[in-house]
Amino acid sequence: MQIKTPKTSPGSHVKSLTRALSILDVLAQNNEGLTLTTLARAVELPLSTTHRLLTTLQQRRFARFDPVTMSWQIGLQAFIVGNAFARARDMVLIARPLMRRLMEQSGETVSLYVMTDGEAICMAQVESREMMRAASRPGGRANLHSSAAGKAMLAHLPEAELVRIVRSHGLPRMTERTLVTAKALRANLQAIRARGFAIDDEEHTIGLRCVAAAILDEHGAPLASISLSGPTARILDARIGALGTRVIEAARSTTIAVGGRTARQ
Repeated sequence: MQIKTPKTSPGSHVKSLTRALSILDVLAQNNEGLTLTTLARAVELPLSTTHRLLTTLQQRRFARFDPVTMSWQIGLQAFIVGNAFARARDMVLIARPLMRRLMEQSGETVSLYVMTDGEAICMAQVESREMMRAASRPGGRANLHSSAAGKAMLAHLPEAELVRIVRSHGLPRMTERTLVTAKALRANLQAIRARGFAIDDEEHTIGLRCVAAAILDEHGAPLASISLSGPTARILDARIGALGTRVIEAARSTTIAVGGRTARQ
């Protein structure tokens, strides 16, 4: 006789997630920890449901059980996730003066991007004062393979992670200049590592050129990137080298300020 496992609906997963987040909220407010009974009462859930959710959170290190006090406490992984947000927030504060100086030096729009879910997400921006300027508001998204901001970060990823991203998200064509093969992308990333900065030569948007460099963490992995963008009428071939040097310095200064390891170290 075959025993069938009952299927769970998407709604039940959402409900479980909401309940688990409620548990984390309560644990985060109680540094000394809470017993199962007290916690269940606080989140208004049955003991069995609360214990099941706590066990799952414990397996993922979001919660921990102290056998001495018989209490549940917030786990290490919750700290890691929270610290990642704090570092992202602090990085904006640290990078903004450097971004403003870079904008003043170059006259072009300067943006800070992070990499998430296979995309480059704009976290902050200092706009050019020019009438014709590039603009991607905070929260704006760009493909990793077709943007200088994205390629600057991809260049510092391990090969296995690069392969995973390409397989998961593909290399969609944005313009006729977009790199749409893994071979072409790898060659471009190798060039980025050699010179220290990435170039988007109308690969994401026709008429727009960008130069970017990565901000690295203490292991040399990409945390974010600083990107300088402007119309092709102003970002000419003759300016690329000088702009690249300035972008590298801004990214390097930010890397040092957030406790990361620069490419020279």
